[in-house]
Amino acid sequence: MNIKQFIKDFAAEFELTEPEDIIADTVYRDLDEWDSLLGLSIIGMVNNKYHVQISGVEVRNVKTVEDLFNLVKSKQA
Repeated sequence: MNIKQFIKDFAAEFELTEPEDIIADTVYRDLDEWDSLLGLSIIGMVNNKYHVQISGVEVRNVKTVEDLFNLVKSKQA
């Protein structure tokens, strides 16, 4: 797993936000499109693509896309 692919996978979950607007230090909760349903989509994407389970609390406790990447990476077997 690398950060570039993770950002690409993360950005693919958004319908209205341009992929190039999402970088490692993006505070994703500040994006206009961000809501609880998108949060659930991100949780599902992480589970399906990276085989890692994260919780809504964990998603709320990290700030940036890179923070989320590091969380997922730390949980990989």
